[in-house]
Amino acid sequence: MSSLALNAEALYGDLAAGVRPLLAAQTHLVGIVSGGQWLVERLQNDLKREAPAGAISSAMHRDDFAKRGLASAAQTSLPFEVDGADILLLDDVLYTGRTIRAVINELFDYGRPARVRLAVLVDRGGRQLPIAADFAAARISLPAGQSLALARGDGGAFSFRVEGKE
Repeated sequence: MSSLALNAEALYGDLAAGVRPLLAAQTHLVGIVSGGQWLVERLQNDLKREAPAGAISSAMHRDDFAKRGLASAAQTSLPFEVDGADILLLDDVLYTGRTIRAVINELFDYGRPARVRLAVLVDRGGRQLPIAADFAAARISLPAGQSLALARGDGGAFSFRVEGKE
């Protein structure tokens, strides 16, 4: 599947259907800032979730922090007890695995969850760490020089932005 042919709204529908079997009543959705956070905001409503959702930033635990600094003003917000929690992390694009590693470190700063799973809109391959999603709405290949990011329009509709060289 070509990156330019990806329909983010259709993939969101696939994601919603795909994560439903992963959810128990007590499962907390936690979105990785910013694309994953947008996904959680919609999923929380569309799946009629009652368990509080959260947002998590990878900024403080990134291995490239010295280069990137605080790329986002968004902070981690976990309005539930992390110790013993069942957590489903959500992100827009899974690539090297480094963001997920940083997020797991951040999560453990708040406590020790019983279980952490991962669902993503797109898995683009290229892993540098042994991290895999429990669910991916799509799996694609992109050249290393390109990046794929989720964008959200004023009305809340999702689309993808592809940047870089082929």
